[in-house]
Amino acid sequence: MLPKRIYVHEKIYEEFKAGMVEYAKKNIKTGGAFEPDVVVGPVQNRDQFRIVKDMYTQVAKDGWNMALDGKVSEGTNGYLIEPAIVDNPPENSRIVVEEPFGPIVPILKWSDEDDVLLRANALETGLGASVWSRDMKRAERMARQLSAGSVWVNSHFDIAPNVPFGGHKASGMGMEWGLEGFKHFTNTTSLWVWKKVFD
Repeated sequence: MLPKRIYVHEKIYEEFKAGMVEYAKKNIKTGGAFEPDVVVGPVQNRDQFRIVKDMYTQVAKDGWNMALDGKVSEGTNGYLIEPAIVDNPPENSRIVVEEPFGPIVPILKWSDEDDVLLRANALETGLGASVWSRDMKRAERMARQLSAGSVWVNSHFDIAPNVPFGGHKASGMGMEWGLEGFKHFTNTTSLWVWKKVFD
């Protein structure tokens, strides 16, 4: 449920981008999974590494702007990829519509609330989403319109065993956890008994 794309209002876009880049450079260490202070470990397998690596190649090929250049290296510590931040790529670009499952994320500008909700809901996936704002009424209004199995306001990735968990659209079928999840692990039988008296 990690964020795959981040929509940032145009009024704070440049400030947000600069802060995100600075934070990533100072705090996001890439390395072997058992090295101290590592945040981004190796990609889990070779096939996924190739997909993410190809995504980085696509950035250069399509001429997308980079806020933070990532680096791909196949070393002895595994399939290491440093984080990259793509600066406002086209909405139909691969980095926006696909899930890379790697440390590369696009940030995208928005100005109109209805438009950004349409864009956020346009994908075929919908596992988790979050809205961040000082205006709680607006944030909750927007959150209620997002098509995802879990939606948070001013947090991301809160989970609890008594709260249903699952995705919308192509992000899985059914739910786990909570009463709703429990019901998904049972079989329902519809029993029809006609109590008519037949002659």
